[in-house]
Amino acid sequence: MPDQPQFAFEFTLAKPERRIWPVRELVSAVRTHLEREFTDTWVEGEISNYRPATSGHLYFTLKDGDAQLRIVMFRMQARLLRFRPENGMQVLVRGRITIYEGRGELQLMAEHMEPMGAGALQVAFEQLKARLAAEGLFEQSRKKPLPALPRTIGIVTSATGAAVQDMLNVLRRRHESVNILIYPAQVQGEAAATEVSAGVRYFNEAKNVDVIIVARGGGSVEDLAAFNDEGLARTVAASTIPVISAVGHETDFTICDFVADLRAPTPSAAAEIVIRSKQELEDRVNGLRTRLSRAVRYQLLSTRNTLTQLAHHGAFARMHELIARRDQKIDELQSRSVMALRETLRGLRRRLDVASTRVRSHDLRTRLESREREVQAKLNELTSATRRVMEKRRARLERLTSQLHALSPVAILERGYALVFDGEGNLVKNAAQLKPGDSMTAQVAKGAIAAKVEAVVEE
Repeated sequence: MPDQPQFAFEFTLAKPERRIWPVRELVSAVRTHLEREFTDTWVEGEISNYRPATSGHLYFTLKDGDAQLRIVMFRMQARLLRFRPENGMQVLVRGRITIYEGRGELQLMAEHMEPMGAGALQVAFEQLKARLAAEGLFEQSRKKPLPALPRTIGIVTSATGAAVQDMLNVLRRRHESVNILIYPAQVQGEAAATEVSAGVRYFNEAKNVDVIIVARGGGSVEDLAAFNDEGLARTVAASTIPVISAVGHETDFTICDFVADLRAPTPSAAAEIVIRSKQELEDRVNGLRTRLSRAVRYQLLSTRNTLTQLAHHGAFARMHELIARRDQKIDELQSRSVMALRETLRGLRRRLDVASTRVRSHDLRTRLESREREVQAKLNELTSATRRVMEKRRARLERLTSQLHALSPVAILERGYALVFDGEGNLVKNAAQLKPGDSMTAQVAKGAIAAKVEAVVEE
C-alpha cells in the first residue's frame, strides 16, 4: 500500500491592528467628514451669550431646550446683516457645520441670519429708531426752523427720477426766481445712503443753500431701505442747514423722516412747503404795510397831542430863564477869557521886551529869535485853546437854543397852528366851550385875530 501523503495544517489567528490617532488628526478627520456632509445647513434657535468682537466677528450660542450649538459669523458676513442680533432673539441661521480644533467643539460658521417672524428690515428699523430716539435725535427742541423765503434750495435726489421733475414744476409755478441746486445721488441700492449723505455734507460745507430737501418717490420697504441707514441719519441730524425729508408716499416713514427738521409727505409737498407763492408774499407785505402806516399815523397823532400839552406847561418859561442864565454865564466866561488872554499877552509882551533889551545889551540875537519863536508858539496854542473853548460853548448854546425853539409853542404857531381863547382869555380845547355870539381871539405866529362865533360844530 503506497504511502499515504502526510498533510500538516497550521492555523494562525491574526491580531486586529490597533490604530492610534493623534488628537489633531482625529479632530481634523471628523471635521472634514462633517463639513462634507453638512455644507449648507439651516438651524433655528434662540440667541444667547451674544458677544460681538472688536474685530467685527460675531460669537453666540443657539439654544433649543437643553441643546445648544456654537455659532461664529465672521466680519464680512456680519456687515451684510440688516439688523442687530440680541440675546433672546429667535433666528434662523444658514451656514456650514465644522469643528473648532482649539477646543474640539462643534460649531456652525454662519453665512446668513434672519429673525423669525418680523423681517430683517423691520427689525433693523425698530432697533435703529429706538437707539436714535434714546439719544435725543428725534427731539422737537433740536429741530431748526425753515427760512421764510429761501434764496437758494438744495435738492439731493436722483437726477433722472420723477420726483425731481415734480418738485421743479411746483417751484417754478410758485416762485420762478428761486435758485435751485441739485446734487445727483442714487436713492436705491447699497450705495444710495453713502451718496445721499455726501450730498448733505456737500451743501453744509459749501454753505451755498438756505434749505436742503432729501427726496425720493414711493417704493417698497426694500426700495426705501437706504433712508433707514444709521450713517445717513446722523449726517442729517448734524446738518447746520435745515433739512426736509420727502421720501416715499404719505404712509411711508423712514429714519430720515424722524431726524430731519421737517417731514414732507411727498416730494411735491416739500416743494410747496419750502417756498410760498408770490401772491402769498404780496398779501403779507401789503398787510404789513397797512399795519405800519396805521401805527405811524397813531404815533404821530399821539406825539402831536403830547407836544401840544407840553407847550402850555410852565416848564417852558423856566427853560427860557435857565437858558438865558446860561447865555449870561457864557458871555461872562467869554469876557473873562478875552481879558485873561489880553493880560497874558501883555505879560508875554513885557517879558519879550525885557528879553529883547537883555539880548540887545549882550548882542545875543540867536537866543532872542529862539525865545520869540517859543513865545509865538505858546501864543498860538493859547489862542487855539481859547477859540476851541469858545466854539464848543457857542455850539452848546446853539444846540440848547435849537431844542428850546423846537419845543416852544411859538415854533408850533409858526407851522400854521393857532391858539384860540374865549372872551375871558381861557384857552379853548373843546368846541363846546363856545356858543354862537361869543367873542373869541385866535393867537397866530404874528399877531392875533378877534372874531365872534357864528356857529359851533361838534364832532
